Parts: sequence; C-alpha cells; structure tokens
Amino acid sequence: MISTETEYEKAQSELRDLQTRLERLQHEHPIGENGFTKAGIRKLIARLNEELAVFEGSEEARAVPSK
Repeated sequence: MISTETEYEKAQSELRDLQTRLERLQHEHPIGENGFTKAGIRKLIARLNEELAVFEGSEEARAVPSK
C-alpha cells in the first residue's frame, strides 16, 4: 500500500515502465504469443492503478478543510 509521496512517485514510475514493457511485448509478439506474460503485466498495472487511486483519494481527503 502506498503511504508516502515518495512511494507514490515510485509507483508512478513503475507503472510507466510496465506500460512501456507491455506495449513492447504487444508489438514484438502477436496475439496468442506470450499471453501469460502480457496478462501478468496487465494485472500488475491494474494493481498499481488501484493503489495510486487509494493514495490519491486519501490525499484529497486530507487536503479538504473540515467545516
């Protein structure tokens, strides 16, 4: 779980790297080849997106002044 700004930035960098890797695999290997590898990368991307969203939501909640 992402709990600091540094972890958040690291996760964003990892997400960009995974997306680049997935694009390269899709280009180098047509549909049906390396399917498990591509699926695994997609799962990692989904997990990172979820963790980033949770952190962003918590940051927004902390930033909103209470009435």
